[in-house]
Amino acid sequence: MNRKGETTAETPEGDGPGRMKIVHIVYLIAALDVTWLFLQSSVTPYLAKKLGFDTLLFGYLQTMVGIIQLLGGPMFGRFADLFGARAALSLACAASVVYFLLLAIADNPAMLFIHKVPTVFMHVIPVSQMVVADLSEPEKRADALSKLGLCFGIGMIAGSTLGGHLITRYGETFTACVGAVGTAFTLLLVLKFIPKTTKAQAPRTNTESEKKTTSVFNVGEITRLMKFPGVTPTLVVKIIAGLPSGIFQVMFSILALDFFKLQPEQNGYLMAYFGIVQMLVQGGVIGRFTVRYSESSLLLLSIGVSSLVGLAQAYMLNVFHLSLIIIPMIFSLCLFGVITDSMLTKSVPSSDTGTMLGLCASVQSLLRTVGPTVGGFLYVNYGISSIGLMQFFVNIAVFVYLLQRRLKQE
Repeated sequence: MNRKGETTAETPEGDGPGRMKIVHIVYLIAALDVTWLFLQSSVTPYLAKKLGFDTLLFGYLQTMVGIIQLLGGPMFGRFADLFGARAALSLACAASVVYFLLLAIADNPAMLFIHKVPTVFMHVIPVSQMVVADLSEPEKRADALSKLGLCFGIGMIAGSTLGGHLITRYGETFTACVGAVGTAFTLLLVLKFIPKTTKAQAPRTNTESEKKTTSVFNVGEITRLMKFPGVTPTLVVKIIAGLPSGIFQVMFSILALDFFKLQPEQNGYLMAYFGIVQMLVQGGVIGRFTVRYSESSLLLLSIGVSSLVGLAQAYMLNVFHLSLIIIPMIFSLCLFGVITDSMLTKSVPSSDTGTMLGLCASVQSLLRTVGPTVGGFLYVNYGISSIGLMQFFVNIAVFVYLLQRRLKQE
């Protein structure tokens, strides 16, 4: 607000429609970012195969991405809290442009590894979650975050379908160039429509801003969030219960090639189907559940369903089985992610939502770091059933623990 009480483009304050316009633009930016992400996911496995990557080397590539984003997530979240949504989203989109340009010129294994370096800044989704969390009421936060997941489904459909067609007809290099142009367009949207900050707080003096700038890489400022009530237990559950399903996700590109024997276009159609299911779940189911039931009950439900999904994965034999399993799998993943993110952002002050969501993103990066190594070992030595059985037993153990703790509290 300016001194006369009028809303400016630099703050989120003002009437509901003004806030909702920003949120809707963020939804569009998130959908576009996921589109280019899945466009890339269509390119990398087949390009890696052309360059002579085996399952182990491709696992190392995935692990590298996980480590980079694991280190960058909390720092980038802190950057978003200090410098605002526009600066953070601009940096993330600019890094994506560089990422796709490097992918377009990758003609040897070393370049394929180098092109992953910009992922340290590629955190559009956590920043989008921060904006939605900042501009939504606490009681409606889970529903607002679930709609962001709907954008993920749209992007998955568009990116996977487009990527499969482009690779089949024009090759990996052209597809990567399309991704670079698309991310550049997303950057223009950020610069045009996203306000400098989405946090309702008083302006700081130059001295305060300089002092805060030096704390971007202050690990203590990030780890102090762990001291807030409920943060550490929820993060631990997020890591342990999310690890098995995370392993399946990071291994899926290899499974599509090696186990299901899918061609690029077929893989694109399958991923588009996943996106349709996610859209239906996020748009028509998750929001209604968050309104009617408590977050603790929904957390138990998501983990229970995930354990059953793991058991089903252990015995699937073909793509048809997978297409049936994917419905409860996406339901459990979406519900688990929305509920844990909502619980964690409610546990910290609004000034720290970006950092908290950065930590949440680092949990996913941690899973991507250990997932390829663990998943590759299990798949090569014990087959695909071992990944599903691990998910079943781990999630059952977490479910029983949470249920016992809830009964004691009641």
